[in-house]
Amino acid sequence: MAKYDLQKIRNIGIIAHIDAGKTTSTEHILYYSGAKHRLGEVDAGTTETDYNVEEQDRGITIYSACIPFSWQDCTINLIDTPGHVDFTAEVERSLRVLDGCVVVFDAQKGVEAQSETVWRQADSYGVPRLVFINKMDVVGADFPSALEEIRERLEGRPVALTIPIGSGSPKDSPTPFAGIIDLIEMRALYFETADEGKTIRAEAIPAELQAEARRWRERLFDALTEKDEQDRLTSALLEGREIPAASIREALREQTLLRLIQPVLCGSGREHIGIQPLMDAVCWYLPSPLDRPPVLGTNPRKKDKEEKRLPDPKEPFCGLVFKIVAEPHGELLYVRIYSGTLRANSRVWNPGKDSKEMISKLYHIFADPTHRDELSESYAGDIVAVVGLKESTTGDTLCETQHPILLEPIHFAEAVVSRSIEPESSSDKQKLVDTLTLLKREDPTFDWRLDPETGQTLMSGMGVLHLEIKQHRMERDFRLKVRVGKPRVSYRETLKREQNVWGECDRQIAGRRLYARLNFVFTSNPGGGLECVISEMPPGEITGRPEGKLVQQTVISALQSGELGYPMHDVKAVVHNVDWPLPDRSEVALQVAATDAVNKAIHDNIVLLEPVMRLEVTVPEEYLGPVTADLNARRAEIEQLFTRGKLRVIEVLVPLARMFDYSDKIRSLTQGRASWTMEPHAYRPAPDEVLRSMLGTGDLD
Repeated sequence: MAKYDLQKIRNIGIIAHIDAGKTTSTEHILYYSGAKHRLGEVDAGTTETDYNVEEQDRGITIYSACIPFSWQDCTINLIDTPGHVDFTAEVERSLRVLDGCVVVFDAQKGVEAQSETVWRQADSYGVPRLVFINKMDVVGADFPSALEEIRERLEGRPVALTIPIGSGSPKDSPTPFAGIIDLIEMRALYFETADEGKTIRAEAIPAELQAEARRWRERLFDALTEKDEQDRLTSALLEGREIPAASIREALREQTLLRLIQPVLCGSGREHIGIQPLMDAVCWYLPSPLDRPPVLGTNPRKKDKEEKRLPDPKEPFCGLVFKIVAEPHGELLYVRIYSGTLRANSRVWNPGKDSKEMISKLYHIFADPTHRDELSESYAGDIVAVVGLKESTTGDTLCETQHPILLEPIHFAEAVVSRSIEPESSSDKQKLVDTLTLLKREDPTFDWRLDPETGQTLMSGMGVLHLEIKQHRMERDFRLKVRVGKPRVSYRETLKREQNVWGECDRQIAGRRLYARLNFVFTSNPGGGLECVISEMPPGEITGRPEGKLVQQTVISALQSGELGYPMHDVKAVVHNVDWPLPDRSEVALQVAATDAVNKAIHDNIVLLEPVMRLEVTVPEEYLGPVTADLNARRAEIEQLFTRGKLRVIEVLVPLARMFDYSDKIRSLTQGRASWTMEPHAYRPAPDEVLRSMLGTGDLD
């Protein structure tokens, strides 16, 4: 405990759009810190964080990986997250438990669709961040333009701490990217290629760049003095005094933690330039657990009472399960410890499930879950993996029974694409169910269900790639041979209008009368999901009793399938009256009556909802006309059209149902010169012709 210093811990993530260079940057960080002894390459499949076979084959990050290492005198828990939109849940759950993050941007492409998404996610969790402008060595790299896009599109306040010496590669630029200028210490830094950037050479700023460096330094001071409430810098600048680097860093740290600014550094992972200053900035400017507000929750035994926990090992234990790795021989659950001390072979309480759990073992994980260090105990501020939990899932709180607290769970986007799946051998049917259930526990954006009309098993996810990865995982890790159908849209249904209905059960079974009547009001519940509430007034005496919970569970279960067989979306049911007379009460009668009420409420009363995607297409000017015409034919709604360098960028909202062939179409329209990204935006009412087509044929797809 004597060596345990919370001030020296940094829980950070690296987030970005796909192919901005997150994993390459992470590799350099681990190499320079001594956490690994050889520099891996994404293309060669030898990186530390992309340990999974699928990641190595595709050259992309799929699973967030957590690696502890040391730099300066800090212990850093680093999480490298995916950039592909299909795996946005990995980013969401990582940001929920991180204290700070590094957002990586491509110097040529600037702010892209997914980088905008992860920036907003960081905003929603109040996470302070640094910015790293990567790929300064590529054609068209533009440092000032990237900063301007962060300012305009993300409403950020980027403040440059380093600026590039040149840009582009020797092949395409008369002044190729060669190093960086440190604006705090006003010196040029060059990184030796002979030892892959480990050796840094500090020199005077080249004469031709001195005026530009002074201009950028003035902008740095302008940003800092604007919010300099402690007057650390303003008076010194007015008096013309030299300001020590330590004072500048102190002001930068203070304003970064308050999220008033985002310090910006630049470099190139591929050319081994600028990574160590970024690592220094993580230690200097990003928060320790002590710099973050106390974690807030509610007392599960007294719903209206707020509870909070300080990041102190002496506080009662409190942690959040944020990730599950399903393995054929068991499960690893990743836990962020917010307060107290967690010990191996101890018992904790899951207040959300009202169950006690056994912590059999504790580990620090080094990216690949097979590479781990066993621990006897761990403290507030740490991120660990645990073995032994049976009931807990992603987003669950763990705490002490005597000091209960329930943290806000993690919210995830809904699945938008489905595929039918079946085992090649009928003897593997149960194994398929078990495997799908395990994968659903591991990934909150993955789901599966039996289609009541066709009898098919449907798996659903965030995109075609997401489902492909799951299929390959079943085949490779679980030795399960499967057949899958074509991708199809996961529609939803919601209520068209409010309904006041009585659900009834009046049957004779084995000489016993089953009787119950329940009066419900079903209404639309925008943004509230599925909800069933029992008002305080019913005379049936089910409020606050097990029978009341049974009715609620029955209603929610019945709403999982609407009139067309798709799950219902954003519906609230309120029980206003109960007719359930003594003496011969039956819980089965309550369930039948509740189900009958749902069926009556949704009959001929549904609106079909289709997933609408946010699409960003980047094209050369000469292809703009054909591309926009094609988008219009897909029922796309163009939101924004702007210029990025010599390219045009189109932002649109478009129904997912019209997008399955888009990859081939955009390639042929632009001779392969366009790039595009797509992410879920919202569920919206589908046009009447879609609903008519579905009612007429049973399936639009």
